[in-house]
Amino acid sequence: MRGARIVGTGRELPPRVVRNEELSKRMDTTDEWIVQRTGIRERRYADPGVTTSGLGSAAARKAIEAAGLSVGDIDLVVFATLSPDYFFPGCGVLVQQQLGMPNVGALDVRDQCTGFVYGLSVAEAYVKGGFHDHVLVIGAEIHSRGLQFTTAGRDTAVIFGDGAGAAVVGPAEPGRGILSSHLHSEGKYARELILESPGFIDDPWISHGMIDAGKHYPKMNGKYVFTHAVRRFPETIRESLAKNGRSLSDLSLLIPHQANLRISQAVGSALDLPEGKVFSNIERYGNTTAASIPIALDECVEQERIREGDLVCLAAFGSGFTWASALIRW
Repeated sequence: MRGARIVGTGRELPPRVVRNEELSKRMDTTDEWIVQRTGIRERRYADPGVTTSGLGSAAARKAIEAAGLSVGDIDLVVFATLSPDYFFPGCGVLVQQQLGMPNVGALDVRDQCTGFVYGLSVAEAYVKGGFHDHVLVIGAEIHSRGLQFTTAGRDTAVIFGDGAGAAVVGPAEPGRGILSSHLHSEGKYARELILESPGFIDDPWISHGMIDAGKHYPKMNGKYVFTHAVRRFPETIRESLAKNGRSLSDLSLLIPHQANLRISQAVGSALDLPEGKVFSNIERYGNTTAASIPIALDECVEQERIREGDLVCLAAFGSGFTWASALIRW
């Protein structure tokens, strides 16, 4: 069986920078409070008229160009997001239309913060199995239009930002590229990080009562998320290394989902990894959920933090709970 590797990456960030001081004018918070709890100093917000699919398409164009390919070379689109343009159809078909692709397959992944790694595993399987030669994987989000900008909602409102990242997955020699992917979930904690409504569990699925109760805003049990994240991250990172006969000392770089700087620091400490081996950009972009890893990956490529032959681990944890990792020989 042939291998699968990332042959091109790209990212798209809205130009509007929103610093903590701006949020402190809208709710009872301060720059110090936000930085101390999250490590975030600023994030990006999309301008009116900009869409999640549009951000994703812009990142995709850059990834395709970086791969030395054309739009016509893409066989499948995998789009990860929790903030789609519409409830349905998904963003994948919108990207197909926006990029002017042939009638290729398009599917959407609904796994929140772990969505990009889940999507990457789909691309890996299709390419390794010989079903497709080039799969486009996108993670994109516009959170800023769905946050509760009040003191009651500050625990989530200060965290999230907008952006998109993309990667093209193509064939590789066996033993190179994506060595393995590992996906997990634990649904009993689904309500600890949730956006309840609108959803078809409600009848009617949209009501004044739902809006009055604020059920259309994300809710998070921060302590639960932190406790489980700092346990599951190390587990799946070690799992990916063990699967491939590698140890932590072999790891060149860890790119974790940018959930919270304190989580990334705790994971690095638990694994006894030097600070320089755990990539972080959350202070500039906040938590962009499905977009955070591809944005970070593209920055690492651009900054030459990743070189040919490096062993790189992508790892994520998020709502569901879900967690996942992918080990890559670059």
